[in-house]
Amino acid sequence: MRLHRNLVYTTIDSLNAIFNEGEYADKVVARALKKDKRWGSSDRKFVAETIYEIVRWKRLYMEIAGVKEPFDRDQLWRIFAVWAVLRGYPIPDWRQLEGTPERKIKGRFDELSKIRKMRESIPDWMDELGVKELGEEVWTKEIAAQNKQAQVILRVNTLKTTKEKLRAILMDLNIETEFLKDQPDALVLKERANVFLTDAFKEGLFEVQDASSQLVAAFLDVQPGMRVVDTCAGAGGKTLHMASLMQNKGQLIAMDLYESKLKQLKLRAKRNGAFNIEYRIIDSTKVIKKLHEKADRVLIDAPCSGLGVLKRNPDAKWKLQPEFIDNIKKVQAEVLENYSKIVKPGGKLVYATCSVLPSENQEQVKHFLTTEIGKSFTFVKDTKILAQETGFDGFYMALLERKKEA
Repeated sequence: MRLHRNLVYTTIDSLNAIFNEGEYADKVVARALKKDKRWGSSDRKFVAETIYEIVRWKRLYMEIAGVKEPFDRDQLWRIFAVWAVLRGYPIPDWRQLEGTPERKIKGRFDELSKIRKMRESIPDWMDELGVKELGEEVWTKEIAAQNKQAQVILRVNTLKTTKEKLRAILMDLNIETEFLKDQPDALVLKERANVFLTDAFKEGLFEVQDASSQLVAAFLDVQPGMRVVDTCAGAGGKTLHMASLMQNKGQLIAMDLYESKLKQLKLRAKRNGAFNIEYRIIDSTKVIKKLHEKADRVLIDAPCSGLGVLKRNPDAKWKLQPEFIDNIKKVQAEVLENYSKIVKPGGKLVYATCSVLPSENQEQVKHFLTTEIGKSFTFVKDTKILAQETGFDGFYMALLERKKEA
């Protein structure tokens, strides 16, 4: 187990782009992995995982290293040295790592690990908000669960195959998977692998989608032949799941504010063989008004803080601001009020977020039910998923039914 100079240099360059230039970790990692065609899978794994690890533990490592943002090159090396010592790597005799105080690093780690916001490496405001909304005990467990590496979960595309067949195909490629209890379309990878390079992926036999996210389409109770509207479709993970549950029968309208996201969804739908999807950009209020009371099922996968998916997006810990959360709650209330009008009498609506905060979830639904349009809905049930209980993403979903007209 030793450190290789070219891999570490790439890691340092990547951390500079993320911390000092505000780039997104996933984009930076994708670029870093293309840097040297001679790298094997273990080299690529080292680069990707080390970048994500240091992003995840940024605050803790900064404190141990005694550095402050913005980081110069030497400070990035000091942060890297903390990571290397705590991961048990022998420190090589490179100029940049000279005089790394190994005992001091371990001692500081033990001290700081007693303070939750340091141990879990989160901003003060996030720690305070978590305690305020979830209580000390639940928040302590939840933020610890959010710092564990996310598993890779596949959703089998039932338009093209079954999970038994897909499992066998992947087994032939030495990719081992397990079924997930109570989730008919999910396969969990036993070990991380780049599944996007497989022919099975290119042929549309599966998508990568977290287990919690896979529960939403079934919660909405979509059936073949219905008219279903996904109001915040994005790149369409849930849209594609609904298309497969509808067996390509009926009409599925995917809407979003951003054309670029719907273009991405079109490509994915083509690969998936999902051809009952229509695409509509929400470029005016008319787009929504035309659909008033026309849909059997409506999904509002609302924009949110993302505080349920930090394990998947660790750089969100540093990019999120408290003002953003205040603003997004106003957006959620508006979206719920406007898009709920699409549900026809007797139809159903699901409001979902990938947040664990009650103020974005239960309280939004409660408030909605007191509004003019909300009074025409009945609350059926809701589910809140915490990462500490399932090991998957934190999620919330509420099912509402529009009253049949008198």
